[in-house]
Parts: sequence; structure tokens; C-alpha cells
Amino acid sequence: MPGDLIPEKPIWIHAVSVGEAASVKQLVLGLRKAYPHKKIVISTVTATGNKIARGLVREGDLLTYLPLDFSFIVARVMRMVDPCLFVIAETEIWPNLITFLYKRKVPVITVNGRISDRSYSGYRAIRLLLRPVLKKISKFCVQSNTDADRLMALGVAEEKVVVTGNVKFDIDLESAGGEPDKSRAVRDNMWMGPTDKLLVCGSTHPGEEAIIMQAYKELLQALPGLKLLLAPRHPERSREVAGVVEKYSFMPVFVSGLSGSCPTCINRPVFILDLMGELLDYYSAADVVFVGGSLVKTGGHNILEPASRKKPVLFGPYMSNFRDIAGLFLEKEAGIMVPDCRALAGKVKEILSDALRARRMGERAYGLIADNKGATGRNIEIIRQFMPV
Repeated sequence: MPGDLIPEKPIWIHAVSVGEAASVKQLVLGLRKAYPHKKIVISTVTATGNKIARGLVREGDLLTYLPLDFSFIVARVMRMVDPCLFVIAETEIWPNLITFLYKRKVPVITVNGRISDRSYSGYRAIRLLLRPVLKKISKFCVQSNTDADRLMALGVAEEKVVVTGNVKFDIDLESAGGEPDKSRAVRDNMWMGPTDKLLVCGSTHPGEEAIIMQAYKELLQALPGLKLLLAPRHPERSREVAGVVEKYSFMPVFVSGLSGSCPTCINRPVFILDLMGELLDYYSAADVVFVGGSLVKTGGHNILEPASRKKPVLFGPYMSNFRDIAGLFLEKEAGIMVPDCRALAGKVKEILSDALRARRMGERAYGLIADNKGATGRNIEIIRQFMPV
């Protein structure tokens, strides 16, 4: 981190991993518009989050990893960068970092904050140790009333907590529909005919691929033209996923190796997305989408991405990381929860057998996004209150 590459008094935004890095896109754009003279530092913890964040930085900005939360490391890095404001996406607690910024009178604000069931249980056990750190955060912009109540139960003053909504709803819907020509190209590249259907299973985790393969085997009996694409949450698991596919007597086909027409040696293919940054293109090309991390106890992943493509969306029962969004989708009949293999097969079959139902589900999901936008703007208004004059 050479000194001549560090912006002067930048706004620092920390997004720990992929989901947080993707969710702060609109916030970054909004802050650039509000403070065009300010440069931005974006930090992540994971390598995959860093890759997503690369698309958010411009010339003069800085992309880095968050320094280890040791006081001497934090002090050195923070003096070097000297941010005017520190924004944390969701609710990551870094005691030494927060304490150092507090002593230097640098406001720390959380945006899109949430306290998951698992985190809340852990935080309550150490709340006496956590409380002094939480008091040093200037403002908590949280997703829901549940998150607000949990923070206050942990000792945060009520006036420091404001419910601003979920920034994940702030998808650019004008460009979210995808390009029809690109969707056709994706389907052509997967050797799909005009009447074939595509099930995309995104952000899957260990244990889920086997459940999906069982469901797919059953579905092919009724829908022989159904194609399946598995997109593991961590692309480095692609070889592992291929082994699961082979176990069920299918042929794994990596998207990175697709080119030209289907080779005659390919029989019963299952496609595996082994590339970063292309899942949305496959959501756009899908006829129905299952979002993973939800049939195993991982907490679920973002169902708004396929919903923004007006796709019928299915997910499992373990959606604690997206509990409010999942609840809203179920309440408005914009998504379907499937508890197991049999339900997954049955609901996919129902949706693909009723084009009108599929379209209406997709439209309701899209409408929910449109109705719940605005959290980013509310967060920026809060941030304005803490920006140095």
C-alpha cells in the first residue's frame, strides 16, 4: 500500500465477502454522486469478495483486504489511509479497528445491518464484552425491526439505531432483465432446443448437489427436455460437484469448456458453472431457479437476483440470512419453499407445466423488488449527517 497510491481522506467501505460486496454497489454509486470529489477505499476479507469489489473501484480509489484486527496493524494502516468515514456493510464487529477509529473521531456507520439467529446467540453470550465496542459505532442502519430490537437488547442506545431497509432490493431493474440475445446465446451454448427447459440451481453448498441430483433424476421422467445447471457458491468446488454428478450416472460438463455444438460423446449432461461473475446470465436464461445454501444449514443466499429477472424462485427452509425477504416472498406468493428432494421435484414440475403460473410468480417477485427499493438512499442520508463539512 504505497503512500502515493492512497487517496486523501477517503470514504472507506468494508464488505466482508461476495454478498456484501455485491450489495454495496448502489451505495458506492450513490456516494460518488453525493461526494464526487471523494475517493473511495473498498476492503474485503475473502478473495471472492475482492474479485467482486474490483468492479466497483475507479481510478484513484483503493481496493484492499481489511487489516488483521491487531491493534498495532490497525493503527499503522488507519494512520496511513486516514479515512474521513468508515462504513461497514451488514454487521461485522472488529473491536480494535472500531476502537482506533473512535479515538481518532472517525465516524463508523453500519449499513444493511442484520443480526442473524446464530450471531445473536453468540453475541448474547459475550454481550458484556461486546457492549463497549458497539457503543463506539456512530449509527446502525439495519434491515428490519427484528435487527433493531436485537441490537438494543445487546446494549445499543435506541437513538443510534434506524431501520432503513435492505439495500439488496436496490437492484437496477432497468438493466436487470438481461439481454434477450445473450440469454439465447447462453441456451444455445448449452445445446438447448426451442422446447427444452432450464433449471438453474445457484449458490449450492456441499450436501445440496446430491439432493438436487435426486430431484433431477425424478424430473427427467416427466420432463425429458429439462436441462440442469449447478452453480456452486464456491467455484473451486466444481470438481467435487462433478463427482456428485457422476455418482448419479450423469456427465458433468464445465461451462468454462463449452464451445460449439454438442459432442457425440456427451450423454445425459449436467452443466457446472465453474466461473465467477456469470451466474446472473444463467439466471436470465433459466425457466425456473432454485437458490442454494437453503437445503442445508448455511442460511441461504440472495433470491432477489433471479427475482429481478422475473424468474419463479424456489428455496429451502434454511433462510436465516434472508429471513425477512424469504418471508415476504412466501407471503406474497412470489416464491416457494421446498423442504426436501421430493418437494423440489414436485414444485419444479408444477411450475414448468403451467407457463401462466410461472410468469405470474416471476412478475410478483419483480414487483416486490420495485415496492421495497430505497434503502440505499436512506443510508446515504444518514451518512450525510456524519460526513465532515
